[in-house]
Amino acid sequence: MNRVSQKTGSAERLPGRALSLHGIFLNETLLLQVILLFALLWLLYARVVANLARQWFDDPNYSHGIFVPICCALLLWIHRKSWMATPLQPSTSGLLFVVAAMGLLLVGTLGAELFLPRFSLCILIGGLVVYFAGWRMLRAVLAPWLVLFLMIPLPVIVFNEIAFPLQVLASRLACSFLELLQVPVLREGNIIVLSSMSLDIVEACSGLRSLMSLITVAVFYGLFFERKLWMRCLLVLVAVPVAVFTNALRITISAVLAQYVSHEFAEGFFHAFSGLLLFLLSLAALAGLHTLGNRFATRRVAT
Repeated sequence: MNRVSQKTGSAERLPGRALSLHGIFLNETLLLQVILLFALLWLLYARVVANLARQWFDDPNYSHGIFVPICCALLLWIHRKSWMATPLQPSTSGLLFVVAAMGLLLVGTLGAELFLPRFSLCILIGGLVVYFAGWRMLRAVLAPWLVLFLMIPLPVIVFNEIAFPLQVLASRLACSFLELLQVPVLREGNIIVLSSMSLDIVEACSGLRSLMSLITVAVFYGLFFERKLWMRCLLVLVAVPVAVFTNALRITISAVLAQYVSHEFAEGFFHAFSGLLLFLLSLAALAGLHTLGNRFATRRVAT
């Protein structure tokens, strides 16, 4: 009777197809499928990943991208107990993601476009998680999967559409700051005209680089150090005006130094050093906002 009941119990558990990750590598067939899958992914996306990594190192606007997959892996490691305890319930609906990803890869490759193949890689990762592990697993790793999209550089058209308005906004704010400091100034578009020289607010000075980096940092800061969703969203939203303000402040300081010291000093070492310094100040501002927000929330709960 005991043997019969044991067999019946094991048979009843089969239809659920729930399997723990702790025993996944004991299945030799599944392990072989995973190896073949990674080999296929390497053939399809090796060039895409190589070009993406090259742009991270060559393009200062996207140098933060190298840290995105590293931070995503760290998030997975920190929360490993949660997602490793999630039962595996494979779903064929994940093939919809896979098909969409393959379509984006094909269109992007034929059109010699960089954004679509990179975007398809992230879509494919989500589809494979659903296909092999199920929707519950995707929900368990949803945050690391979504922020993985931050490693993808914006399309050139989108980048230019954002960069130029930021150039104009930075020049306007800088002129306002200079007027408050009683520095004679005149603005013509994105050009700041001083009595001794003119400063052209080029694309590199638009603040988009610091804006994207600060948003990425704000996202990971919220995921690592904050559990409340509203505070995470607030940190990301505040990162935008903080980045714009600090970039305008950097331009203002450069203009004052160029006016009263020398153009070479303003555009030399100080230009690079001020960018790093003001970015660190932006991080301090986000951390300060986080502390104040938690104190305010704690007081409201206490009252």
